[in-house]
Amino acid sequence: MFRGLHEDVKNVLKNDKAAKSYLEVLLLYPTIHALFAYRMAHFCYRKKLFFLARLISQTARFTTGIEIHPGAKIGRRLFIDHGMGVVIGETTTIGDDCIIYHGVTLGATDCDAPKRHPDVGDRVLIGAGAKILGPISIGSGAKVGANSVVLKSVPAGATAVGIPARILIQKNEES
Repeated sequence: MFRGLHEDVKNVLKNDKAAKSYLEVLLLYPTIHALFAYRMAHFCYRKKLFFLARLISQTARFTTGIEIHPGAKIGRRLFIDHGMGVVIGETTTIGDDCIIYHGVTLGATDCDAPKRHPDVGDRVLIGAGAKILGPISIGSGAKVGANSVVLKSVPAGATAVGIPARILIQKNEES
């Protein structure tokens, strides 16, 4: 848990040019507080301590403005820039090295299905205000434009924009 915290702080220092020091990021950045709380809540959730998991996640939501359900599965080095209004649903999965800007929702469209939320690959960038809804996939290396509403899967390496989102650029992920 603490190794992940160190990795997260180093990741913020790499991705946010406004970050001046390790101590500043550790103490003042909501993304760090939200991810640390998520890890504790996710641990409790896996141990079936659901009330405690939700208590931790709701406290973090109150203090950071970032809501991460303890059942979500998040990879390494997620960077939530500015953070306010980010919502990550229970059955969401997020890969490694992703960047999410403020106001993003990774939400559900069907409350009765077992898998209700998106799967986000590695190295995905999701612009401010984007809504990605339902059990769809965002492929590795993809980008989702600001304020886009994504209701269909986005291939790896593609850029999706608009309401509803359409593929603007599609390239091979290795390119």
